[in-house]
Amino acid sequence: MPFLPVNEQLTQLLRGVAEALPADGLRAKIEASRISGRPLLVKLGCDPSRPDLHIGHSVVLRKLRQFQDLGHKAVLIVGDFTASIGDPTGKSKTRPPLTAEEARANGESYFRQAALVLDTDPEKLTIVHNSDWLGTMTFSDVVRLAGQMTVARMLERDDFSKRYRAGEPISLHEFLYPLAQGQDSVHLGNDVELGGTDQTFNLLVGRSLMEAAGMDPQVCLTLPILEGTDGVQKMSKSLDNAIGLTDPPEEMYGKTLSIPDGLIVRYAELATDIPTADLPKWNEWAATNPRDAKHGLARHIVAMYHGEEGASAAVDHFQRVVIEKDEPEEMDEVSVAAGEIGIVDLIRQAGFSASNGEARRLVQQNAVSLDGEKVSDPMATVEVASSSPIVLKVGKRRFARIVAA
Repeated sequence: MPFLPVNEQLTQLLRGVAEALPADGLRAKIEASRISGRPLLVKLGCDPSRPDLHIGHSVVLRKLRQFQDLGHKAVLIVGDFTASIGDPTGKSKTRPPLTAEEARANGESYFRQAALVLDTDPEKLTIVHNSDWLGTMTFSDVVRLAGQMTVARMLERDDFSKRYRAGEPISLHEFLYPLAQGQDSVHLGNDVELGGTDQTFNLLVGRSLMEAAGMDPQVCLTLPILEGTDGVQKMSKSLDNAIGLTDPPEEMYGKTLSIPDGLIVRYAELATDIPTADLPKWNEWAATNPRDAKHGLARHIVAMYHGEEGASAAVDHFQRVVIEKDEPEEMDEVSVAAGEIGIVDLIRQAGFSASNGEARRLVQQNAVSLDGEKVSDPMATVEVASSSPIVLKVGKRRFARIVAA
C-alpha cells in the first residue's frame, strides 16, 4: 500500500506520545521509508510476568496498531528470556524471575489479549521469543555486551540510583536486563521501539547498542502510564483500579464510569480510536457535561472490544441494574454444596475474589448482599438449600445465582 504523506503519518503517530527520541528521528525514518518503499519495523517487547492485560497496556498496543494501519510492520517480542532475569523497572527490590515455562505460558496469554487490539495478519505482525537469540549467547558474548555499558551509566537509571542511595541491594544480573532488551534491537534491526515512560532508559540502551554495532539506531517513542479508575495510581489489577481488556461489557462500562472527570479526555486520547480531530469536542464536552461525556466514553470503549451490540447491552444493563436497581435478567449460576457456607467462601467460589482477604474487605466495605440484603459481617454464614436459589451481589454490577449442588 502507498504510504500517507509524512505530516499525516506524524499527526497520527505522535498523538499522545510523551517523548520521541531523538525529536526529529521519526520524521527522518518515515521520509526514508517513503523513499525506499520499505515499511518501518516497529518493535514492542511484552513482559510475560503480567499475562492479564488492561486498557493501560492498550495505550502502547494501540500505538503499535496505528503503525500497522499506516502500512508499517509490527514485531512483538515475548520476553521469555528477559523474564528469567526479572525486569527491575520501577521496583524497589529485586524482582523474582520467571521460569521459561511460566514465561512461555504467560506470553501466549498476552498475545491472545493483545490480539484484541493488534492486526494479527502475518504480513503486519511478527511474534518472536527473545530466548531464540539471547539463549544462544556464550559467556564471552555476554562479557562483550556488558563491556559496552558503564556502572555510572546504569546508575543514571532512576530506580537503580534510588536503591543505591537508600542502601538497598542491586544484583548484578539486574544490570543485564536493559542490555538484553537492547540486544533485542540489535538482533532485529528495528527502526522504532515503543514503550511506557518507565522504559525510557531501556529503550535508549537499545539505541546505544545499535550505534555501537554500526547500525542506524532506533527511534524511541514513549507513551504515558495511564492512571487507573482511582485517578491516582497507575492502572493495575493488583490495585483493583483496572479495566481489563477481557472484562464483560457491563463491567467495562461501569468501571469506566467510575473514573474521575479529569481523566475523561486523557482516556479518550490514549485508550481509544476516537479521531484526533474530534478530541477538542471531547474536551469541551467533558468540561460542560462530564456525566454525559463519561457515558459516551464508556460506550465507546465497550464498543471497541465487544462491538455495538455489546455496548448497547452494557448501557441497558447499567440503566436497569444501577439506575433502576433491578437484578439482571441473566446471571451466572454457581453450584455449591447444600448446607451452611461462610460468606467469604461463597464469594470466592462465585469467582468474585481471588483471596479470602479480598472477600473480607468486600464484606467490610458493604459491597456484598444476598437477596437484596446487605451482609456486613465477614464471619456470617449462609444456608444453601436445594429449594431456594440465592442471588449474590458483589459491588454494583456483579451477580450470581447460588444453587445447591
